[in-house]
Amino acid sequence: MGNSGSAVKVCTDHQGGINWLSLSPDGQRLLTGSEDGTARLWSTSDSQCHGHFQGHESYITFCHLENEAAFTCSADHTIRKWDVMTGQCLAIYRGHTSIVNRILVAKDYLFSGSYDRTARCWSVDKEKQIQEFRGHRNCVLTLAHYSSRDVLEEEEEEEEEEEKASRDLLVTGSTDCTVKVWWVSSGRCYQTLLGHTGAVLCLILDAPNRELFSGSTDYTVRTWNIVTGEQLKVFKEHQGSVICLELVNRHLYSGSADRTVKCWLADTGERIQTYKAHKHSVSTLKYHAGILFTGSGDACARAFNSRSGVLQKIFRGHKFIINCIQIHNELLYTASHDGTLRIWDIRGICKRNKRRLKKERSGQGRGSQKGSLSHLFNNKVGCMVQQENGE
Repeated sequence: MGNSGSAVKVCTDHQGGINWLSLSPDGQRLLTGSEDGTARLWSTSDSQCHGHFQGHESYITFCHLENEAAFTCSADHTIRKWDVMTGQCLAIYRGHTSIVNRILVAKDYLFSGSYDRTARCWSVDKEKQIQEFRGHRNCVLTLAHYSSRDVLEEEEEEEEEEEKASRDLLVTGSTDCTVKVWWVSSGRCYQTLLGHTGAVLCLILDAPNRELFSGSTDYTVRTWNIVTGEQLKVFKEHQGSVICLELVNRHLYSGSADRTVKCWLADTGERIQTYKAHKHSVSTLKYHAGILFTGSGDACARAFNSRSGVLQKIFRGHKFIINCIQIHNELLYTASHDGTLRIWDIRGICKRNKRRLKKERSGQGRGSQKGSLSHLFNNKVGCMVQQENGE
């Protein structure tokens, strides 16, 4: 189809590019972090800005929204926690010595990765650093977290008796071409995953299957056993850096600087679909109701039928790269380096796709694809990757 869509609303409050967009677990709010050094809170019910978080001394690289608190990290080397209702800064986490480019909130922990070559663990409530993870030879770009209870058998856990006080593990991907797995309690490196020959840009964890997927500037996606550290498969067909990954019920989607997305069967490594039409790098991915939504350096978002690969809609209006997308209540939210948050109505294509899936199920007995988890990529590194690939 490929027809253009018009945004139902354009939010222009930020004075600089938006680097990240986070949706609260209850779906009631969105948080944007910007080059202007501020974060803004938006209501999904009326699409209005209901909070303006000011205090960082440089641009915000990434943000994370919980139901009652917001977190931002910045090129000013700090992380901040904010009260969602009042806009008050509740905590400032200091310790990193360079740009903090990624944060992750899990349980009572706040994890961060930085260009200072370290990752760190903080107590969310006490504004205190708990652990420092030192060992990477270059900047830490991406993070994942899991518990050993999710992956280790009892006899394997006995071998790690010293770590039983805390079973949490942190996974870090770095521009030094490695992935490392760390025990949170001691800061000790549990595994170093070797194989990539380029910077590791994105990670997706599938703890129940003991697998980790990593995407890199070496044009590959690799699968690892997170217990043994063994490299299981290498997905090799991309012709550019792998910038973003999405895992949907053992279907792996990879977005690349080669201007395509590929879908792979995670269990076999077989590539079953390629999604084309992008005129620049694919910077972000989101799967929803049988539709694959993409954001690109060509300033467009797109919707593809995930099974057939057919382009269903192009969302035009942004002027620069789309850094992040979110979906809630059949509205698509796109955040761009042009400083705007755009909101698009996707009820029509969702409805058509549901009818198509229903027809396929009744006619052929096929089930639809399900659910989604995403781990996206920020503009700062995105621009670097595009330059590396001569775009």
